[in-house]
Amino acid sequence: MVFRRRRNQALLVVLAGVPILIAVAIKISGSPNNGGGGSGGALFSSITENGVFVAFSALFVVVPFFLPMAVSVVAGDSVSGEANSGTLRYLLAVPAGRTRLLAVKYVGILAWCVACSVVIAVTGVAIGLILFGGGDVTLLSGTSVSLASGLGRLAIVAAFVAVNAAAIGAIGLFVSTLTEVPIAAMATTLGLTITSQVLDAVPQISAIHPWLLSHYWQQFIDVLRDPMILDKVDHGLLAAATYAVLFLSMAWARFSGKDVTA
Repeated sequence: MVFRRRRNQALLVVLAGVPILIAVAIKISGSPNNGGGGSGGALFSSITENGVFVAFSALFVVVPFFLPMAVSVVAGDSVSGEANSGTLRYLLAVPAGRTRLLAVKYVGILAWCVACSVVIAVTGVAIGLILFGGGDVTLLSGTSVSLASGLGRLAIVAAFVAVNAAAIGAIGLFVSTLTEVPIAAMATTLGLTITSQVLDAVPQISAIHPWLLSHYWQQFIDVLRDPMILDKVDHGLLAAATYAVLFLSMAWARFSGKDVTA
């Protein structure tokens, strides 16, 4: 049901369009503009050397907003959409139980998160290799690895992005149990992710930054070093898992005792 909806199909098309837009823009301009430097600039600067970096750059770009938006739409609609359309109480009339219903809804969200990450990565590799070619991948540390090794690192990055998206999905599932208005659940979920990023940008409260969901989102760039530096990646996975467990527990506690009227 998640993938049959026209709205969700359109979201996948938009996500797939990001790496295409990046690759075409750099191809037309002739060289990447890495003004501003930083990790993102290093990724963009490497695109003309190897097309695989289109996928890395696209994932880096979509993580702050486009991916949370896509996940918020699906997760926010998961339960509230059923309540809004009047089908939730009929689903609960089936002897499957509320816990199983929540579990199935979250499995659908997980599938969506993986699909979003894979679509971006695969589209990025395809358009990148077409426009810029492949060959050995020069990592950000300056060493070169084979194309197969580079694609292996891309798989790690895509998995990391999907796990963090799944944490957003858990938040959205919880919010979706609080309201019967899908757009409100979607907006609230996206608003919470944006709030996390705003707080993460305020240096005066740096003490809480490691506890924020968004703090480690773009740390997958450490996978592109030799050797791979996985400390922050591990912390990011732990943070995502913690948020997922917390909000899934809250969703179950809320939904298991909720008086369903729609």
